[in-house]
Amino acid sequence: MSAANEWIGIDVGGRRKGFHVAVIDDELRLVELARFGAADVLSRALPAHVRMVAVDAPAEWAPPGERSRPCERSFARSRVCGIRFTPDEATAARRADGYFEWIECGLDLWARLRQLDIPVVEGFPTASWTAWLGPPARSTRAVWTTRGLEWLRLQGVTGLDGVRNQDERDAVAAALTARQAVMAGATVLRFGALVVPTAGSSPVGVPSPICEADRP
Repeated sequence: MSAANEWIGIDVGGRRKGFHVAVIDDELRLVELARFGAADVLSRALPAHVRMVAVDAPAEWAPPGERSRPCERSFARSRVCGIRFTPDEATAARRADGYFEWIECGLDLWARLRQLDIPVVEGFPTASWTAWLGPPARSTRAVWTTRGLEWLRLQGVTGLDGVRNQDERDAVAAALTARQAVMAGATVLRFGALVVPTAGSSPVGVPSPICEADRP
């Protein structure tokens, strides 16, 4: 690890799936990409020089009696892309199938990051990919974001050869969103804790043009 700033993206899963963590350094290198369990994600995944963490999970439940968070409703009005709404805690507790377990794991992570006084924002990789690349059109999500990695290479991001699956790609997108939020704050939109790049922006600076035929 270098002594420079590092930007962290965490794709949150349930207890069995765990957390996929990407670390981007100031040289725009992906210097770490790994899967961690809940017990290890803070003790082993975070380097010493964290500048910002982007967590791909809601920062809180919806207010009591509501079916979505105000920030989500505001984001939905922006029409960047679709979003799954987060219910209130009581609604989530009534489900017995564990569907919202990943949100519970994410909320625990949020609480622990705040206790450590680590700067953190809420990332939404689907919105980040959409803002950077344009909508996926007829492509599958996997094809779209895999081609998005090639675009990131053109932007100067290195170390991406080991990125193999969607969770890892989303962790990378979250890390780059964290960097963009700090280094190019005028190129992101904020909906409460949720941070989303503006359409046509780049996580590293001025974007390379994307021809319509080359869009993922």
